[in-house]
Amino acid sequence: MVARWARSSALLLLGALICAGVAAWAAPRPDDGSDERSLAGRLLVATPELTDPNFDRTVVYMVQHDASGAMGLVINRVVAAGPLAELLEGLGIEAEGDPGVDIRVFAGGPVGREHGFVLHSTDYHGETTVEVTDKVAMTSSLDVLRDIAEGKGPERSLFALGYAGWAPNQLESEIAAGAWYSVEADDALLFDDEIETKWQRALDRQGIEL
Repeated sequence: MVARWARSSALLLLGALICAGVAAWAAPRPDDGSDERSLAGRLLVATPELTDPNFDRTVVYMVQHDASGAMGLVINRVVAAGPLAELLEGLGIEAEGDPGVDIRVFAGGPVGREHGFVLHSTDYHGETTVEVTDKVAMTSSLDVLRDIAEGKGPERSLFALGYAGWAPNQLESEIAAGAWYSVEADDALLFDDEIETKWQRALDRQGIEL
């Protein structure tokens, strides 16, 4: 069971979000389909042979994949959950709306754990929003969290701290070595609440029975 955060840990998370605007990672360019080998908008599924503790049994949504490298967010490791209003209150932001709205925090990856990212449906667009596909976008500012609290945010969303990053050709080498499968993403695998079964469901798309 995921622990509910105390106010002190909420403040730590807020401090991480404040740093998001100065993250070393650069926002991806929208995928225009010019690179047929790009995995942006797809899911990477760790194979049973991948035993790196950072990625064991993980599912990664790919945000960027081009000649400059690759970036994605792990979508099946929840590390905390609690009231969204408490997070915003810790930053001194008042948000109108349902005070009972909760948010889950995912461990998005081992890189830049002090930075926050929100994957969401494309019915929402803010100043820092980047569209990955025609159905999924990513925003890296507090505005989206405030809008979610006030009922003006995206219909579906996922908040993560940190990300998974690869240097040029590194991901390709890992795939060739049998560390990852690539499968099609959909709303269920990306946003549904069945976190504990997400890896197996994604893996099953390769027709593998464990």
